[in-house]
Order: sequence, then structure tokens, then C-alpha cells
Amino acid sequence: MLHPPLAPRYGIPPRSRVTLPPSPSAGAGLDRFNTAAPDDARAALLTCCGSRRWAARIAAYRPYPDLESLLAASDEACYDMAPADLDEAFAEESVSPHPLVGARGRGTLAAHIALRAAHAEYERRFRHVFVICLDGFPEDELLDAVLTAIRTRLGNEPDEERARTADELRRLTRGRLARLAASRR
Repeated sequence: MLHPPLAPRYGIPPRSRVTLPPSPSAGAGLDRFNTAAPDDARAALLTCCGSRRWAARIAAYRPYPDLESLLAASDEACYDMAPADLDEAFAEESVSPHPLVGARGRGTLAAHIALRAAHAEYERRFRHVFVICLDGFPEDELLDAVLTAIRTRLGNEPDEERARTADELRRLTRGRLARLAASRR
């Protein structure tokens, strides 16, 4: 059975588990994804990116010979998203599915209050949630990275920020797909 990837440090909240049929090979996730029923594959993909059109497109081109091929197809589909597809995907993103793991210690409460205020201002200005990929950041730098990025990006023009957010979504989606393909469950 294939479960959606664990929620990244920031992004789409965990959804209900998606079960794909077991795969005979030990290395698993990608094989199970490739052989899953179309509805199951689309459901698993929607845990990676909230656009139904994107998920249908990725599922339709299975099987993928390797992770690199899956990620390349995902990138292409992300770049081809229509504004409505992006809106749908952004709507599925969460402001913060759980507290930032590395955010502890003095000043943390004040930083989280500032972060909530910045998120509210961001959503007011751009009409969608703030999306950032934090893959690769050490846990103790997450809160600072988010605060710095949101403060910087609040200065962007709406069109520039929408493009930046779409790229962050693409990066998040790549990480989620990699975790899905590597899943042994």
C-alpha cells in the first residue's frame, strides 16, 4: 500500500491516506504508482499538488521508467498550468500545517505572531496563501527563512509574486513526488 508522502515542513496539509495496491518489487513507491488504478494514482498525486488537471496529466502518462522521468513530467505539467489550475493548487496549500519544527526558544512566540501577521498581509495583498519550499533548510533556520522570504516577497508586484509562488509550488511538488516514489508503504 502506498501512502502519500509525509507533509513537507510547509505546504499541503496531510490528507486522508491513499492506498495503492502492493507492488511485487521491494523498491516500491514508483512501481506501485505506475501500476495503480487511475483513480488511486490521481488521489496520490493530489497529495503532491492540489490541481486536478495536473494530477490527471501526470497519471495519464504512466508508467514512468524512473524518478527523473516522473519529475520532468511534473515540471512540464507545472509550467503548463493555467491560472485556474494554479488557483486550485494554491487553494489546497495550507498556511502552516504544523508548527515549524526548529522554532523553539526565546523570541519564538513573538516570531510566530509576526509570521501570522505577515501571512495575513500576504493573503490580503496577493489573494492566495504564501507558498515556500523549505526542503534542504536545517530545522533551526526554518522560522528565519520563512520570515525573511515572506517579508521580501511582500514587496513583489502581484504578477511577479504569482510566478514566484508557482515556482515554489513546483519545487514543493518535486519533493513530495520524490517522497511518494520512495515510499515503501
